[in-house]
Amino acid sequence: MSSVYQNVVRQFNKAADLMNLDPDIRVILSSPMNEITVNFPVRMDDGKVRMFTGYRIQHNNALGPFKGGLRFHPNVNDDEVRALATWMTWKSAIADIPYGGAKGGIKLDPKQYSKAELERISRRFAYSLTTNIGPNYDIPAPDVNTNGQIMAWILDTYMSTLPAKERDTALGVVTGKPLEAGGSIGRTKATGQGVCFCVEQWAKDHNFDLSKATFMVQGFGNVGSWAAKLIAKHGAKLIAVQDHTGTIICKDGIDPEKLDEYVAEKRGIAGYPEAEAMPNEDFLSTEADIFVPAALEGQLTEETTGKLKVKLVAEGANGPTTVEGDKILTEKGIDLIPDVLCNSGGVIVSYFEWLQNKSSEYWDLEEVDTKLKKKIIGGYDRVKEAAAKYDVDMRTAAYIVALSRLESAYKLRGVYP
Repeated sequence: MSSVYQNVVRQFNKAADLMNLDPDIRVILSSPMNEITVNFPVRMDDGKVRMFTGYRIQHNNALGPFKGGLRFHPNVNDDEVRALATWMTWKSAIADIPYGGAKGGIKLDPKQYSKAELERISRRFAYSLTTNIGPNYDIPAPDVNTNGQIMAWILDTYMSTLPAKERDTALGVVTGKPLEAGGSIGRTKATGQGVCFCVEQWAKDHNFDLSKATFMVQGFGNVGSWAAKLIAKHGAKLIAVQDHTGTIICKDGIDPEKLDEYVAEKRGIAGYPEAEAMPNEDFLSTEADIFVPAALEGQLTEETTGKLKVKLVAEGANGPTTVEGDKILTEKGIDLIPDVLCNSGGVIVSYFEWLQNKSSEYWDLEEVDTKLKKKIIGGYDRVKEAAAKYDVDMRTAAYIVALSRLESAYKLRGVYP
C-alpha cells in the first residue's frame, strides 16, 4: 500500500506531466523546503518527565508565509505531515491567497492527558518551534484534536519570547484563536462552511435539488458536524454517520444539531438514541446522493471505493481518497470535489483572521461568509475550467491550477543565485 506522501507525489506527477510543468520548477516543488523534528521533555501531573516528538514541515513559501495546521494524534509521523504540508501549498494557490504550505503535529493521543498536561505539552512544543514560526514566516492553526484553546497557549508562549514592545505585532503567529484572543468570527465553522458552499455550487451546476437530497458523513468532529448542519439547512437529509466510535443510520433522517449536542457530551456517535447502529463495514454501501468524508486520510481505497452508491464525494478531510480510489470514482461516474478545494474554507478564513490581526479589525459574520464564498467559488470555477480544458478529473485539474500559479510566480521571480 502506498504511503500518504507517495499518493501526493503520484497526484503531483500526473498533473505536472499533463500541463508540461517547467522541469526546474518541478524539481523545486517535489520536495519540502524545510523539515523540522523536535524531541522535547514535559513534566506530567505525577511529577515524572516524558519525551514527546513533534514535527513542522514547511513545503513551500513562494506565494507567501508557510501556513498549515498542527494535529495531535498517535499516528502523526513525518510522512503524513509531509503530505499534509504539500496539500497546503496547493490549497492556498487554488484559493488565490498569499500563503505557502506547512503542517505540523505531535505524536500523542490527547485523550490520555489532562488539560494541564496538554497545556504544558503545547507550550513546550511552541517554545521548541519559536525560531521556526512567526506571523510573517510560518503560521500554525488548529487541525485534528487541536482547537482554539491550544492556539491561545501557543500564541501566549510565542509572545512571551519576544521583547515587550514587539508582542502586539505577533497576534497573527497562529490562526484559529478564540475570539477573545484575536480570533475571527466564523473561523470555527469555516471548513464545514466551505464544504457546503462547494456542494451548493455543484448542485447548481447539475440542476440538483438539495432540498430532496440524502447525504452521509464520515467523521463528526468540527468539519463533519458543521458540514452536516449547514447542508441540512437546505432540506437535505442526513441518513448515516460514522466516526471512531461506530456507525449509525436512520433513513428518516438524523438531526445534525441534536447529534452534535450528543457528541459534545459522549465524545462520539455510538449509542445515539435516535438512530440505529450498523456494522462499520456496511457504511460505505449506504445509498445516498452525497458523501462527505471528514475523518482521516486514506479511507477511500482500491478495496473500499467500489462500495459507494452516491452521486458526489465532497472531501472535507485531507487525502481521504487514494490514487486507486480516484480511478474507481471516475469509472463509476461519481463526481468529486477534491480536498484541496473543498476543505479550503479553513485556510481562507485563517487568512481573513490574519488580515484582521494585522489591521486591528474585527469583521462581522456576514462579511466573513461573503468573502469566503467569493474565494472558494472562485477556486471552484478555476478548477472546473481546468478540468474542461485538459479533459481531466477535478483533482488533477485542481493540481494543475495550483501548479500553474506557482510556476508563474517562480518564472517571474527567478531562482537565486
